Amino acid sequence: MPFSEAAQKELQQVVTRYPDKRSAMLPALEIAQREQGYLTPEAYEWVAEALDTSPTWVASVASFYTMLRKEPVGRYLVQVCTNLSCSLLGAQPLLLYLQEKLGIEVGETTPDGLFTLVTVECLGSCATAPVMQINDRYYERLTRERIDEILTALRAEAGS
Repeated sequence: MPFSEAAQKELQQVVTRYPDKRSAMLPALEIAQREQGYLTPEAYEWVAEALDTSPTWVASVASFYTMLRKEPVGRYLVQVCTNLSCSLLGAQPLLLYLQEKLGIEVGETTPDGLFTLVTVECLGSCATAPVMQINDRYYERLTRERIDEILTALRAEAGS
């Protein structure tokens, strides 16, 4: 899948912000991920060419960061924080509840392609724990009832 003209321009602009092109690696990978939904071998090649490095180096950098996806995910990426504050305030039972409601295990995507469920180490919102992030939005002070509301709203938004 070729990268859009907008992505090409954005990448060119990002590269100009750094004295060494390779320093633009993370922003470049974020652009590629936004463009394709996850990082493909073509994305590694595209970033490598723009940064004058090898696709192998790009892939090795990407492998370190959990926020960079290497596999396709559902329309809604549900990330549940399982760090200390969230765990102490009930993240584990809520994670089990999400698994039950979605009918999937952690790391899986619902058959309709709507939801992918993962755990993350910390979302940096300890004061509002338990918390989850769906795509780029935070949902804080979670309860079972709040999870039901969120999933219902997202399903309605998706038209299913």
